[in-house]
Amino acid sequence: MTAPGELSRRAVMGAGLLAGAGVQAAASKQLTVAAFPLVDKIVEAAIPHWRRLHPEVEIKVVSRPYSDHHTAMTTALSTAVYLPDVMALEVGYVGRFAHGAGLDDLAKAPYNIGAMRQRYAGFAYDQATNRSGAVVAAPADIGPGTMLYRADILSKAGVSVEQLTRSWDSYIEAGIEIKRRTGAYLIANVQEIKDILLRTGIQPGQGLYFDQDSRVLVTSPRFVRAFEIARKVRQNQLDARVGAWSNDWAEGLKRGHLATELGGAWLVGQLNNWVAPATRGLWRAAQLPENAFAAYGGSFYAIPRHSAAANKGLAWEFIRMMTLDRELQFAAFKAQDSFPALVETYDDPFFEEGLPFLGGQKARLIWREAARRITAVQVHKQNNFADEVISAELDHVLDEGKGIEQALADAGRLIARRAHR
Repeated sequence: MTAPGELSRRAVMGAGLLAGAGVQAAASKQLTVAAFPLVDKIVEAAIPHWRRLHPEVEIKVVSRPYSDHHTAMTTALSTAVYLPDVMALEVGYVGRFAHGAGLDDLAKAPYNIGAMRQRYAGFAYDQATNRSGAVVAAPADIGPGTMLYRADILSKAGVSVEQLTRSWDSYIEAGIEIKRRTGAYLIANVQEIKDILLRTGIQPGQGLYFDQDSRVLVTSPRFVRAFEIARKVRQNQLDARVGAWSNDWAEGLKRGHLATELGGAWLVGQLNNWVAPATRGLWRAAQLPENAFAAYGGSFYAIPRHSAAANKGLAWEFIRMMTLDRELQFAAFKAQDSFPALVETYDDPFFEEGLPFLGGQKARLIWREAARRITAVQVHKQNNFADEVISAELDHVLDEGKGIEQALADAGRLIARRAHR
């Protein structure tokens, strides 16, 4: 095992990762990495570390906005044109690409990522594993789910955090009190609650929307409950009915119009750095209601199957450096709130430091517990489409009074047609 914080070329070569099975040392002097914000910043910050290992090989970072990046990668994989040596992918797109033939299987020689499996957060590793056992990407960071809440609003309303987290019914009851006494909404949009509940109670061998045989699961009790809880929140007028990352959403967070926000641990950094920095010290973090341990996002690195063969050895060395080097994992954590996928970092005293934005709360301990308890969810190439369909049907329920069973049945038929065509 490579020592924490150290990844030498000699160690990699000794493991047989730069030779054999068609993978050779790079003949070119440039390694191209395609990324999206903020992954591009993490890669750029790691370039000095890379130069110490390979002063002769330049890292070229090709950065595009999130959607443009993934669209470009989809096109590149389908046409085998303008392929980077390494591509960063968000977890939703890992699922989309996992069942195709566009990415190298990192479980096979000479990569043999399976030998390092225990070093990665288990659920993140499994998210990049398809039904045939191929591992199409290496996890770099994860997003443990958390509930952020305004301590000042709860104090004014006479509501405790325990009331918010005990159960979803208790969360709603607390929201009613908060709205009555302070005028603040409980949450920005009920779609956020639906997203969490859909990720709760998934059984082994199941994915979010499909089982291991691609059968659609959206009429199951898990979906019915998610819709019922979301409808109850809307009926009590507890959500502001604004979309995440919109201007209205940001203003609600800045002005104290939203009492809670549900998302990944990385959201704290977003609030602190640009969304609502003036609210520093007013927020606190807790586990999601009912201890609904869920993952919000995550970044991965993959090697396109048809990328330059001469660069594959160095591409894999780069991925190992970015995902298994303790020093670099912490650098990304500290600079970009990129929660490590490398579990051997979890014993570091850094997790016990207070966060000024959260009033000195040691919230990383909460997120570490969540990271250890999140259940792996099998990926499926149609997850993004299914998510759009389910979100649209929930809107029909909330805005038009459509029955929940009918909405889910309609969604199931539409998703099944797409999945099996």
